[in-house]
Amino acid sequence: MNLHNLKPADGATHRTKRIGRGEGSGHGGTSTKGNKGQQARTGYKEKIGHEGGQMPIQRRMPKRGFKNPFRVDYKVFNLGQLDFLIEKYNITDFTPDTLYINGLINRNDLVKILGNGELKAKMTFKVNAISAKAKEAIEAAGSTVELV
Repeated sequence: MNLHNLKPADGATHRTKRIGRGEGSGHGGTSTKGNKGQQARTGYKEKIGHEGGQMPIQRRMPKRGFKNPFRVDYKVFNLGQLDFLIEKYNITDFTPDTLYINGLINRNDLVKILGNGELKAKMTFKVNAISAKAKEAIEAAGSTVELV
């Protein structure tokens, strides 16, 4: 196999439709635009969502819901997950930086710990938010919690 005998797979390429280039092209005459009317003329541009006079779908559908611009999204970790993560990634202190380095969160994510499960490991936790139940469980295990 050399460069001169390479070619695309059968059916991978298509001939371009050359419209308005004479009757021999198969697309001459009206150039696939039909006969007369606004759409056959030059400079025609249809508005986005126009459905030919039918009520557009964005106007037929009702408005629903509300998107709160002040919502704070946290990456949530339960106590039951922490022992597994600490063991798997050899985490010595549970901070957003160590979680980011290990690929568990993105750079700007906020971290919150919830109290579902049990914690056995002792370490320092630096997180953005924590539930009351989780804070009690972590301090009972001999670890310390600091809010960043």
